[in-house]
This record gives sequence, C-alpha cells and structure tokens, in this order.
Amino acid sequence: MNIKHTIVINLKKIILLFICSLSLASCGIYNFTGGNPGLAKNFQVNYFQNFATQSPGSIFEPGMDRDFTLALQDRILNQSSLGLVGSSGDLVYEGEIVEYRISPMSATAQQTAAQNRLSVAVQVRFTNNTIEDGSSDFEQRFSFFYDYDATSQLSAVKSEAHEIIFERITQDIFNASLADW
Repeated sequence: MNIKHTIVINLKKIILLFICSLSLASCGIYNFTGGNPGLAKNFQVNYFQNFATQSPGSIFEPGMDRDFTLALQDRILNQSSLGLVGSSGDLVYEGEIVEYRISPMSATAQQTAAQNRLSVAVQVRFTNNTIEDGSSDFEQRFSFFYDYDATSQLSAVKSEAHEIIFERITQDIFNASLADW
C-alpha cells in the first residue's frame, strides 16, 4: 500500500467520525424518555397521604402512601435530569391516594367471583414554579387496576399488583407533567 492510499483511508475514517459526532450532538436537546423540564432544575414530591377510606367501598392499605411517594420520586429521577429537593422545588407534585378498592370482575357458573380487580386512584396537583402564568399547572385524577384470580388472596399478589399499578400511574403523571409531545 502506498502512502496516498493510507491517507485517503484515514481521511475517510476522520470524516465518518466527524459526521457521527455531529449527528449525536444534534440530538442534544432530546432525551429517550421525552421528558421536557423546561427551565426547571429540580423537583419536590410532597408526601401523598392515604385518604382512600373517604371513598365509599375503598379500604386502607398501610404503607401505601410512603410506597407511592417513593415510586413517583424514583420515576422522575430515573426519567429526567432533575434533582430531588425537600422544599422550594421548581416543580412540585402533591396529592392524595383517593381510592383503594377490590371488586369482583367476572362470575363463574356458580355465581361466585372468578376474578377480582384491585383499583387505585390518586389525585395529583402539579405546580411548575418556573412558569409565572401557571399554564402548565394541573390537578388531575390518575388511576389504574390489577386483575387477579379470585381464588388468590390479595396478600399473595399485592406486591406485584402495587408494582404494576404504581408503574402505570407514575408514568401517566410524568407524561402529564413533563412529556412534551
């Protein structure tokens, strides 16, 4: 191989590397989750109290308030570049757990439940303190459910049910507050 041929190959590699770095740099304002915190640098998630018993037919689930609050904090930390603060956050999430209900979903020929549904609902108030006109603030109810076999006790499926329900509700809250579609 002659020197001219080697220079051409190296030049092609440099050009390819330059094009690749430009294409990656042009994606700098985007991220893979779609989160757009705008001017916000941090967020706070106030403790979500469990007021489910105030809804007819709902029951109280001990520890759910703490678990949900932590799940929402984790979702925002993992899908955004925002830092978590205890007070004076640029973005503030607060609310209550307003429903925790088990209801039969389908019946057998013997008129017994074949499947039960655990439903959870959360009332959320979101405030974006970086926007003075409050145009992105909202108060909204988010809910989801988990169906399980009626022959199973809730205690046997509760861990999986909470994980699936929290994953969906926290993603919906994240999308409503930070997704810029």
